[in-house]
Amino acid sequence: MSEQVPIQMSDTFRVAALLATVGGFLDAFTFLCHGKVFANAQTGNIVLLGISLAEGHLSGACRYLLPILAFVVGILMSERLKARGAHWQRIHWRQLLLGAEILVLAACAFPCAGEADGWVNTAVSFVCALQVQGFRKVRGNALSTTMCTGNLRTAAESLLAWSVRHDPSALRRSGHTAGVILCFIAGAVLGVWCARLWEGHALWVPVTLLAAAILFLRRRHIA
Repeated sequence: MSEQVPIQMSDTFRVAALLATVGGFLDAFTFLCHGKVFANAQTGNIVLLGISLAEGHLSGACRYLLPILAFVVGILMSERLKARGAHWQRIHWRQLLLGAEILVLAACAFPCAGEADGWVNTAVSFVCALQVQGFRKVRGNALSTTMCTGNLRTAAESLLAWSVRHDPSALRRSGHTAGVILCFIAGAVLGVWCARLWEGHALWVPVTLLAAAILFLRRRHIA
């Protein structure tokens, strides 16, 4: 009998489910409360930046450029922290990433105000970069907790692979990916409800979910 390889807690479905719920929540929150912008993924910002430049709206271009730059900074910070904390014993470097997310979101947890749209969306883009770079797999398979396009492709490809080859690992991969997508949707629903009830204070909900993920990461591996 082959020895079972331990799985990093950061690669487990339970952690991915929490983070995907946060991802969906933040997209719904920024859309409803801060200028109808999806601040998680940067494709939309890049397209809108190009449109603003083409139309000569330089002030509008800056509005979209700042979240893009914040995303880049978040990626660089995540990689730097990973390099420095790879051998830390008392704390996992991903716990520090989630801690940074909590601090940034807590700073944004105030009632909606139109003049704050730009910097809140920029802050959420930074948080998204930390999360997307720090948590990239579930059970060894590539997956995102802040956007769903790639996840939809993975779920469909894995389901097709299972139907053709009857590979149980492909079916598990499809199931995990579909589960993360459902958690993202659930997070968006939760984000709508909470934003309508509490406006900016709704951000304490994803802060709580991120704190739960930090507690999970105190255990490095599972069997």
